[in-house]
Amino acid sequence: MKVQESMEDYLETILLLEKQTGYVRSIDIATALGFSKPSISNAMKKLKSNGYIDMEDRGSIKLTEKGKSVAMGTYERHCVISQILMGFGVSKETALEDACRIEHVISNETFEGMKEFLKSNPSNSSK
Repeated sequence: MKVQESMEDYLETILLLEKQTGYVRSIDIATALGFSKPSISNAMKKLKSNGYIDMEDRGSIKLTEKGKSVAMGTYERHCVISQILMGFGVSKETALEDACRIEHVISNETFEGMKEFLKSNPSNSSK
C-alpha cells in the first residue's frame, strides 16, 4: 500500500523526534509540524489503525517496524536529495524545503541513481 505524503511526513517526524528526545507525544508532533493537536490526533489514529505506530501509556507514540521502515526510507530520500541540491549550489534552506517535497514523488529508479551519483562523487555530499 502506498503511504500518503502527509503520513510519510508524520512518520519521518516521529522518527526524528524519537532520535532527539527518546519520547514522542502528539503535542511534540503538533509543535514540530505546526499543526493543531486535533489534526495530529486524527492522523495518529490512522497511522495506528494501519499498523505504523503504537500508542503506549501516557500518550507515548512508538513506530512499529513497518512505520520505522517507511520513516527511515523517507528520511534517507530527504537527506540524499538535499545533499545533491546543496552540491548544485542551492542554499541549505531551499535544498531542505525542496527535498521535503521531492522525497514523496521521486521514483525508486531516480533515487537509486542519485545515491550512486553521491557514492561516485563524494565531494557533492560534503557541501
